[in-house]
Amino acid sequence: MKNKHLGTTVLDQAQIKAGVTRVATKLNQQFEAQSAIVITVVPGGILFTSDLVRELTFDIGMDTISCPHTPGERNNDSPIAFHENIKLDNQNVILIDDAIESGGTMKRIAHYLNESFNLKSLTIATLFVKAGRVNIPVTQCYGYEMQNDDLLVGYGLPWQDKQRNIPYISTLIK
Repeated sequence: MKNKHLGTTVLDQAQIKAGVTRVATKLNQQFEAQSAIVITVVPGGILFTSDLVRELTFDIGMDTISCPHTPGERNNDSPIAFHENIKLDNQNVILIDDAIESGGTMKRIAHYLNESFNLKSLTIATLFVKAGRVNIPVTQCYGYEMQNDDLLVGYGLPWQDKQRNIPYISTLIK
């Protein structure tokens, strides 16, 4: 795909697939003989969730949550939108997004879920995390830890609300 905003490929399709499998393996071990509710952070987590849930071997329910933000923003105070289509009390919950970049939004959502519901457990699952992220005191399963803080685009990660459909992840050229 030709695009002036796409730089160097960081994770190609095969690496993404391997990362998805790595996360699924961890979750399958953690939730063996159990069930969980998967909550996808939308819109960014849709592609990763779609790939991930097909590799899970335990029963799941699915729901969505959103908290609009600018990638890399540590002080997101936009409202969290969650309708609780499935009851969460006494349930294992897996919060899924494409990535944890700064971690500010994910930390807010995790705190919201823990404070608002009587969860059995909360786990975060992402394709990758960035090294400089904030501490989120929740079990985390991820495929890769990026060693730098480059702005990235593709596979759910947007630039100006576009580029989410690129099937790989690349650096962003502004």
